Amino acid sequence: MSNESLQIQITALREDVTIPTYAYPGDAGMDLRSTESLVLEPFQRALVATGLAVAIPEGYAGLVMPRSGLAIKHGISVVNAPGLIDSHYRGELKVILINLDPTHSFVIEPGDRIAQLVVSRVEQVTWSVVDQLDETERGQGGFGSSGSK
Repeated sequence: MSNESLQIQITALREDVTIPTYAYPGDAGMDLRSTESLVLEPFQRALVATGLAVAIPEGYAGLVMPRSGLAIKHGISVVNAPGLIDSHYRGELKVILINLDPTHSFVIEPGDRIAQLVVSRVEQVTWSVVDQLDETERGQGGFGSSGSK
């Protein structure tokens, strides 16, 4: 196992921004924090600023994921989970949050952890157009085709 880490440039667009870090060694995601105050009413969504811009290298992507604690305790999720940060994007990272709780509003304050950022290697694809695909055991079996137990 390599101790080398991927070096990525990051810019704080405001003075009060916290640069993401891993909470524990070996974690996959780093917390993204809000830079604004807002209230998400039930079933409301909002674009929430993080005050950060990153330079994801080519061959990698940033994936913005929901925080499991916010999801189970408050019904807060990322609408387009995972949100995708392409390698050539240089604008501010913003998170599309949604409150899926049917009765309770959710308050977000500056500095609150709102999502996680995972940086992952991605492959570029070249399609090979064929007349027919090879056969597999699953075949065309779709949703639920492997059973429920």
